[in-house]
Amino acid sequence: MPNSLATSRAAVEDHPLIPTQARILASLEATLNARHVAVLVGRPGLGKTRILRELHRRVGGVYLTSREIVEASAKQDPFALEETVYHVVREALEQHPAVIVDDFQFVSLVACCAHAYPRQNFLGAAILPLVDMAQQSGKRLIFATEGTPIVGIAGRLGQIGVPNFTPEDYGALCAAHMGAERAAELDIRKVHRFAPNLTARQLHTASEALRDVPSLDTDRFITHLREHHMASNVDLGEVQAVDLHDLKGIGDVIAALEANVVLPLEDSEVSEELDLAPKRGVLLAGPPGTGKTTIGRALAHRLKSKFFLIDGTIVSGTPNFYQHVHHIFEAAKTNAPAIIFIDDSDVIFEAGRETGFYRYLLTMLDGLESTSAGRVCLMMTAMDVGNLPPALVRSGRIELWLETRLPDEPAREAILADRCQRLPASIGPVDVAQLAAASEGLSGADLKRVIDDGKLLFAYERERTTSVATGTQYFLRAIETVRRNKEQYAAAEARARTRHPVRPPYFDNFSGAMAAMGDAAAGGAVEFVRSRVTARAMMMDVEG
Repeated sequence: MPNSLATSRAAVEDHPLIPTQARILASLEATLNARHVAVLVGRPGLGKTRILRELHRRVGGVYLTSREIVEASAKQDPFALEETVYHVVREALEQHPAVIVDDFQFVSLVACCAHAYPRQNFLGAAILPLVDMAQQSGKRLIFATEGTPIVGIAGRLGQIGVPNFTPEDYGALCAAHMGAERAAELDIRKVHRFAPNLTARQLHTASEALRDVPSLDTDRFITHLREHHMASNVDLGEVQAVDLHDLKGIGDVIAALEANVVLPLEDSEVSEELDLAPKRGVLLAGPPGTGKTTIGRALAHRLKSKFFLIDGTIVSGTPNFYQHVHHIFEAAKTNAPAIIFIDDSDVIFEAGRETGFYRYLLTMLDGLESTSAGRVCLMMTAMDVGNLPPALVRSGRIELWLETRLPDEPAREAILADRCQRLPASIGPVDVAQLAAASEGLSGADLKRVIDDGKLLFAYERERTTSVATGTQYFLRAIETVRRNKEQYAAAEARARTRHPVRPPYFDNFSGAMAAMGDAAAGGAVEFVRSRVTARAMMMDVEG
């Protein structure tokens, strides 16, 4: 019997089919007329149920969902799912001219992918006779699923995919749920460029939420989508607020990121006009404390729902590691254009045990050329590029190689001046130029620690004695302490590498390739693999 729950669900959407859904319905009818059997495939939220309900209205028959199968299986052996499906669908075919089976992925996932189910991949044996029955009797049989192939019949039946919505679909949905006049106030193409993978439910909810807002415009609509329907995996409340241009001494790196990554992500109109896409692979390499992670923080705040993070909080080696990583990649593709930022990637690969993750990234980087993922940028940071698998960073996968470096004296002076502006008056005047000259070899993070340590020294001596030195003297002492600690760390790291000199096994497979890359670089052909990026060249690329 028809499913009343499916009927009530479809009744929520009482407007006509949007253009893409209408085209899919026409294609579905043509396939059924020619072959009598079809499979409708699409991700959640694209309106498969609406298409099927309209088809049911036109051709009649019976509309089934997982409910009928669950109710029938209550009286059967739980490991006889295939027989239950066979009997439910066969009985429906015997009594009706058409049988529509919606949400069949709930059945096929158990039959193919549930490890506890003993008869995997047997579902096709139950469905093929039903297909023959429909074709021989001239009746119609339709299955709808969310993308998981129906084992045993994949490729044998006419399969029709529901694509992502077009700008015309967005306009039709907004007009249906907020009224044609309100929808006309929006630049629908701009909304589509910003978020081309929205579902009907997301557009429905956003349209109803903003329908009565007096000052509605496109930017307000996009902001609502970003805040309510396009979640990143980053909690911005937990991320230090910083701007890209707060970083001193790496203006060439910032300019290259603005031109090659941020512009294609932010300016959808220019990107559409010139067919721009962000670089699919970006490597930020440089010593500790030179701003690589800070760049990630700045991008997170600037891009919001377009920024996804993989870092130490996603513990490598745990049972859910790959599932979590795959979920992040899929979410980024849904929110594309977007960035996936892998912080300290060299640490992940240093031990050589993450060959699975390494091959996954290779596959994803190669797959980022595809239409579905072509607007996702994979950005990695590394302190020691030598710990990265050579195949991962070869030319063609990493399209933009940037180096963050230790700040020179003018950059150190700018960093220190910025931090000293926030010092309390009790510390007194500070000779920033003297500190900048004395801090050669220190990173931006080191300079932050210099200021923090100098304040601690000042507070300690002020509480112990009545006479204190000048603020500059405390910060000079802090510089020496930080430099001494860096030297001790470098010595300890060198000893550790001496005791553990073995490189990960996957490097051996690419030793010849790396040698060839080195020869090419010597000849000027592969500037890509140099140990650092020339600042002058990067600025010329951006300006050009």
